[in-house]
Amino acid sequence: MENITEGTWVSLPVKLNEKILQTLEEMKFTHMTPVQSACIPLFMSNKDVAAEAVTGSGKTLAFVIPIIELLLKREEKLKKKQVGALVITPTRELALQISEVMGMFLQKFPEFTQILLIGGSNPSEDVEKFKEHGGNIVIATPGRLEDMFRRKSEGLELASAVRSLDVLVLDEADRLLDMGFEASLNTILDYLPKQRRTGLFSATQTQELDKLVRAGLRNPVRITVKEKGQAAAATQKTPSRLSNYYTVSEGATTRRSAALPQEITRKMFALSFQICRAEDKFNNLVAFLRQHKHEKNLVFFSTCACVEYFGRALEVLVKKATIHCIHGKMKNKRNSIFAAFRALKSGILVCTDVMARGIDIPDVNWVLQYDPPSNASAFVHRCGRTARIGNYGNALVFLQPMEETYIDFLSINQKCPLEKMPPIKDVVDVLPKVKAMALADRAMFDRGMRAFVSYVQAYAKHECSLIFRVKDLDFVSMARGFSLLRLPKMPELKGKSFPEFETTVDTDSIRYKDKNRQKQRQKMLAEWKERAKTEPPKKTFIKNKAWSKQKSKKERKKKRAAKRKHDQDSDVDEEHMTELLEDTRLLKKLKKGIISEEDFEQQITKGPKLEAEEA
Repeated sequence: MENITEGTWVSLPVKLNEKILQTLEEMKFTHMTPVQSACIPLFMSNKDVAAEAVTGSGKTLAFVIPIIELLLKREEKLKKKQVGALVITPTRELALQISEVMGMFLQKFPEFTQILLIGGSNPSEDVEKFKEHGGNIVIATPGRLEDMFRRKSEGLELASAVRSLDVLVLDEADRLLDMGFEASLNTILDYLPKQRRTGLFSATQTQELDKLVRAGLRNPVRITVKEKGQAAAATQKTPSRLSNYYTVSEGATTRRSAALPQEITRKMFALSFQICRAEDKFNNLVAFLRQHKHEKNLVFFSTCACVEYFGRALEVLVKKATIHCIHGKMKNKRNSIFAAFRALKSGILVCTDVMARGIDIPDVNWVLQYDPPSNASAFVHRCGRTARIGNYGNALVFLQPMEETYIDFLSINQKCPLEKMPPIKDVVDVLPKVKAMALADRAMFDRGMRAFVSYVQAYAKHECSLIFRVKDLDFVSMARGFSLLRLPKMPELKGKSFPEFETTVDTDSIRYKDKNRQKQRQKMLAEWKERAKTEPPKKTFIKNKAWSKQKSKKERKKKRAAKRKHDQDSDVDEEHMTELLEDTRLLKKLKKGIISEEDFEQQITKGPKLEAEEA
């Protein structure tokens, strides 16, 4: 954004409260962004707003300020347990962030209270907090908010409290629907009064027109804030200070070209692609992070298990760097980890897409996408964690050789073109160290196996299934890239042999470093051995074998049965037994739909007809 401001706050056609202006001055927000200058006057003039603006464009203030202004203008002042404004967000991290911004403004408005209703805390404590302190402004995630409406038995009358609602805001509205919150939102909306102001804010809004109606907007004013210059012409969805690069290499990551002038390089938001073999990817990531450990980096993986595994490895391999891990399956830890990383001047946050949307982390220098996101819009949102509000930042995406066409896809689908960058040097092989970690602790060995399986499962569900195909994966190279000691048992590997991935390691002998876990495992193994002695061995179910083997075994059983029948009953000759078996096969084919009834009748009567003709 060459010009990211739209004038000072006093230039708005509506006058802001003096205390709001003071807070903005203290926060050093001297000028508005385009989305703020467009949304605030409309909201304050009682219009419904559906706003689309690139990520990092200042959407939070575009609804926080109108919320306070509208509550100040109420004729009847809000009581402690009356809700005047409700902000719903898809993730607890985003809710925490909005609550923090709202809290800065409310310091000068003690007449208003706010409450945060998100997962990771005890719901009963939230009930008691609302009963004691109330909450004129509620900031919540859909699941927890829906739960609060159902807690009448605990003395919480939230349905009555929201009858005084003036403003509803759905932040990251499209993400709310993508994440499967539609049912929860419909339940919540049924409790809310129809006479209210409603705002929907998102970086990608245009494809959600039919769902805007369900959210309760009446003749909404649609606001689409485009970036200026060349980006606007291409309707680019990423910030305009984004220079896109990619590189094709076999075992080295990317870096900025030394030929670029330093001043230009420093000011670019570089989005680069690293194309390398699966077994080289992690080496490249480690080399890159070692060279940028004094900066603030986000590293995105596709699954929670990958975050757990590779995050632990990075803690050992990247020295003198603060590393945090965060993903959706974490419960109580997420809030504190998020707050700790935000406060850092430099560090590494290893995460899933739970951190991809709307999160504002100050001074992020690099967004690294180790795994391509499951859908193209997530690509844009991941990149948007840096280069926010006109600042500069960088992004790097790692791809395997067969995924290179993803570059063209992003250029067309997301208006995000990419240029070539040369690879980085000084990449060393750290995979033996990761293997040593797995050998030293069974917990690390388990994490690696889970990460590998989860990665393949996520790959199979990728939105761009024509580019990301499981059948194209080199499982041996991938297993080496994951530093696995052996391949896991999984459907995708069933019936395949990998002689080139041989290991002499007895993985059953690997112990847990945690003495309690190791003790539990030894106890469990002892119980299995004891049970094996006393209980008869279980029959091997034939369904676990290949279909071809099952069929041949059935055929052998039939032949043995026929032979026994022939030996026991001399009146049944071999020719008639063969005919009987053939009739049985035909009947089975009919039942399975392999042949029609007409074919069955024709073939079953074929023998007798011939015999009649011969007679």
